[in-house]
Amino acid sequence: MWDDLWKMPAAAQAEAVRGGDVSAVELVDSHLDRIAEVNPRVNAVTQLLADSAREAAARTDRRRAAGQALGPLAGVPFTVKESTPVEGVPTTFGLARFRELVAAADAPPVARLRAAGAIPVGHANLPTLILAGMHTRSELFGDTVNPWDAGRTPGGTSGGDAVAVATGMAALGLGNDSGGSVRIPAQFCGVAALKPTAGRFPADHRVLGPDDPGPASQTLVTDGPLARTVGDLRLAYEALAGTDPRDPRAVPVPLYGDALPGPLRVAVVADPGGHGVHPAIRGAVAAAADALRDAGYDVREVADVPRLDEALEAYGKLTITEFAPTWPAVRKLLGEGGDRYIGMAMEQTSPASADELVRLMGTWLSVRRSWAEFLDAHPLLLGPSFTEPPVEPGLESRDRAGRDRVASAMRLCSATSFAGVPAVAVPTGVVDGLPAGVQIIGRAFREDLCLEAAQAVEDRLGVLTPIDPGAAV
Repeated sequence: MWDDLWKMPAAAQAEAVRGGDVSAVELVDSHLDRIAEVNPRVNAVTQLLADSAREAAARTDRRRAAGQALGPLAGVPFTVKESTPVEGVPTTFGLARFRELVAAADAPPVARLRAAGAIPVGHANLPTLILAGMHTRSELFGDTVNPWDAGRTPGGTSGGDAVAVATGMAALGLGNDSGGSVRIPAQFCGVAALKPTAGRFPADHRVLGPDDPGPASQTLVTDGPLARTVGDLRLAYEALAGTDPRDPRAVPVPLYGDALPGPLRVAVVADPGGHGVHPAIRGAVAAAADALRDAGYDVREVADVPRLDEALEAYGKLTITEFAPTWPAVRKLLGEGGDRYIGMAMEQTSPASADELVRLMGTWLSVRRSWAEFLDAHPLLLGPSFTEPPVEPGLESRDRAGRDRVASAMRLCSATSFAGVPAVAVPTGVVDGLPAGVQIIGRAFREDLCLEAAQAVEDRLGVLTPIDPGAAV
């Protein structure tokens, strides 16, 4: 039996609750005790939902006592990014001005995790409005600390969830990703994360009122789970996938596709675009490649990924065009300093004209086609999520050089979000006291292949968390 329930993987937690070995209340209380111990040091959990979590756990225990079937995530505590609504709780986006915006209903991914038996124990921190940078620092809640090294950022924008999972305050985290926002904090904190295919998970990313966002926010942003093990990530994937009337983009694609003839080919690109990669990250890619070879994959280095620089340019142009009309108002909300990250991008890239936007949409489709053709030849791609170890907090907002360095380091995340394909981030080990990791990218709607390959890496290279803040070696 585990000494501390919070240390158990989510799968083991749910199995113990379903079997009556522990109660859901005991499991939730273990995590609440862990939050009380650790959160003052890392500032990841923002709005603690202790009372509602205990009530949900008690309901789970009553159902088990009555002989009712419990879900695959029965009793498992999870955190939810401050931008994703939880019924009855403010959805603040890290802004003081939004602290009274109480959600009328759960967002679709929260509802799906609840339906599988999981229990939200708190919101988790993010950069203000998700726009203030890569470092997890919000106006309302302050800085979140990387538990491996307080002098390094935990990443973002789902950094609060990554830290909560890495330190055992929650078994799962629910973030979202439009260019690395679950994958980068996963690498920086030593956990696993899934960015699904656009349309795999139902979502509702409206911020205020009934109006939906523009095409970039509709298509680039995908909700995604974080976990300490790939097996737990798979459980979350199975719970989150499906359709919902609130999201007509979500499609009923099978969770697991047809088996492909083996050995499955994996393309390896350690330095996408040839823009440079840190030796620690090149080593992480090499270690993962060796692990996949040992597992029987056909691992081959290739020259590069499809149309990287073109995809990044189009990604930037499209997002800036969408931001431009609301930028004056958003800039005021972000405040001095919080506006620097997007402000520098606005200075660097002008919004597209109507004619340019039409051509840009054609480029988007063309890039996606190129990626589909590449992944037809190589069903999986192995590469970095971020081409450096964790950097110092706020580097991306310090000056143009810092911003360009961070944008370059996350380039494979941005390109794969633009292409709409799935990816799993998985740790590979610890280098100089900091976690390192890779991402495994796959064909559209073949998250199962990414998860299977990530499991092979984890089986050979191990799991890095949970850890105590400041105790990492």
